[in-house]
Parts: sequence; C-alpha cells; structure tokens
Amino acid sequence: MIEEFLEKAKENLRSAELCFENGHYNASANRAYYAAFQSAVSALADRGITREKIEHKWVQAEFNGRLIGKQKVYPGGMKSYLMKMQTIRDQADYSHRNVNKKTARRQIARAGEIVASVEKVLTK
Repeated sequence: MIEEFLEKAKENLRSAELCFENGHYNASANRAYYAAFQSAVSALADRGITREKIEHKWVQAEFNGRLIGKQKVYPGGMKSYLMKMQTIRDQADYSHRNVNKKTARRQIARAGEIVASVEKVLTK
C-alpha cells in the first residue's frame, strides 16, 4: 500500500505537469491535489495509520495532526497544503470559475513539495 500510493502520487504529479504545459489548468490542479493526497496516504500507511475507507477529511486531519503536528515528521509549513489544495481542486471540478495559470503552478509546487518530502522520509 505504501509504495503503490506513492507511485500513484508520482504519476499524478507528472500528469499535473503535462496538463499545465498544455494549458489545461483545471485538470492540472485536480491531478496535483491527488498527487499530494496520495502521498499523504502513503505517509500515513508508512506509520501504520490506515483505514479501509480513505476519506479526504480523515487523511488531511491525520496527516496534519499526527505526522506534522505531533510527530513532526513533515515540515509545519505544509500543514495547510492539503486543505487549500482541495479547495482549488473543488473549484477546478465543481465551479464555473476556472483555475488560472498562477494557481495551477502553485498547486503543482505544493504537490511536488509533499511528494518529495514523503519520498525522502520513506527512503531513509
């Protein structure tokens, strides 16, 4: 489960980058969020924190509360990333407003930071 979700995360990050390069900013924001989300799932599983039904709010709360807050495995600056990124993903998927280039770029940067941090911890 750990490796599989990290691989999915890296695949989604690559997809987000490709979408961005082709001007598909809504799709890019969506894929970037899932890259970050799947990285968080992988990080939680690495610490034995799993659940049969993987829900967004649960992953965000556990990643932020346990791995950033209590255990300090990941940088405190990432604490707001998943929630902010989901808000952008929701805009991309469910709103009449489009995600702009600047927002999509930031979404990719945040996803890249989470993916790289998780990968670094998992390879120690």
